[in-house]
Amino acid sequence: MSMIKVEGISKRYQLGHIVSSKNLTNPFKRGLQRLMGKTMQEEVVEEFWALRDVSFEVEPGEVVGIIGKNGAGKSTLLKILSRITDPSSGKIELNGRVSSLLEVGTGFNPELTGRENIYLNGAILGMSRKEIQKKFDEIVAFAEVEKFLDTPVKRYSSGMYVRLAFAVAAHLEPEILIVDEVLAVGDVDFQKKCIGKMSDVAKKGRTVLFVSHNMAAVRSLCSRAVLLENGAITIDADTEVTITKYLSSSFSGNQSEIELPKNPADSVGEATMLRFTTEDGAARSHFKIGEPWKMALEFEMYKSASHVVAGIGIVTTESVGLISYWSIPRDLKPGRYQVEFVCNLPFKACDLKVSVGLSENGRNFYYFEDVAGVTISTVAAGKQPIESSGAGLLFDSNECAIVGMENDV
Repeated sequence: MSMIKVEGISKRYQLGHIVSSKNLTNPFKRGLQRLMGKTMQEEVVEEFWALRDVSFEVEPGEVVGIIGKNGAGKSTLLKILSRITDPSSGKIELNGRVSSLLEVGTGFNPELTGRENIYLNGAILGMSRKEIQKKFDEIVAFAEVEKFLDTPVKRYSSGMYVRLAFAVAAHLEPEILIVDEVLAVGDVDFQKKCIGKMSDVAKKGRTVLFVSHNMAAVRSLCSRAVLLENGAITIDADTEVTITKYLSSSFSGNQSEIELPKNPADSVGEATMLRFTTEDGAARSHFKIGEPWKMALEFEMYKSASHVVAGIGIVTTESVGLISYWSIPRDLKPGRYQVEFVCNLPFKACDLKVSVGLSENGRNFYYFEDVAGVTISTVAAGKQPIESSGAGLLFDSNECAIVGMENDV
């Protein structure tokens, strides 16, 4: 008997848009607007399908990953499975008690203490007071909030909140555990602890649904993964197969060209664009092991500056440093410049984050960490990954030259 059975689930929302002036669709309003000489508005309702005809089953003891881009429908699916919202069509069958952790502090009352919220959450999940007391010490020890147990949770940090929320959800022995991306709030050690706990839950024959953008976590925890794209299932297969499909399709188009955030108007200068290409210049942001790829950083100087250095750092999603690149120091006049770095990281499939910085005489005048929405992915090609033993760089840094984009001044 399946623990979760989803049949033809669809979810439709209605989105309202306000249009005015020449965009009016109502002919009467357009005529009235011309007659009165006033701008008028009307609301146009648009249908949005967050999910379309989604079907799958999950067996007892399975740990299934749900992956996909932002807006793919992952959270909507989990909300339907958690009975927070109803589907527009289709049906679901859940055979067992469900514990959901969809956002930080789900089901917590901010005015109550950590101790009181443990009992409250347990009661919501259908546990008796005796059952909660039996697990109480384990929950507190796992969450590492002993000193703050009798403090109202509204005074907790986001990390403390999520530690306690996850500890309650995982220790009250639900048959089905549903976890959204909330683990991203915790530190690396706690994330590892949570993954270990979810593995223990699965070994006891319970079922776990895990949504995450962290492919390393999905790979280590899940034996199977479902890829959602535009509200529909694209692939439901072995984790490695699904992740490879996701990585090979997720980083195309605009992902290979990223416009960088602006600096204050009175700044010396700012980085403007980061581009990812193959060695021969084709725009792309996923690469095979052993395949060189390029990062071109464009920046603009608004004032003359001496000993300007442009730098790029690459880290894993767990913030383990891999490699850094910087340009040879150069005196620059106002103008547009580019520096190009060639990279070749011998890793199996992984997600990477990029940071960008500009400095003058050793002092940063532009820095942006973990460029928003960017992951560079190496598609596995059979080689073993290089493991990191710490947070230091795994490779020697590389120097490159700054080149003027218009007149090399």
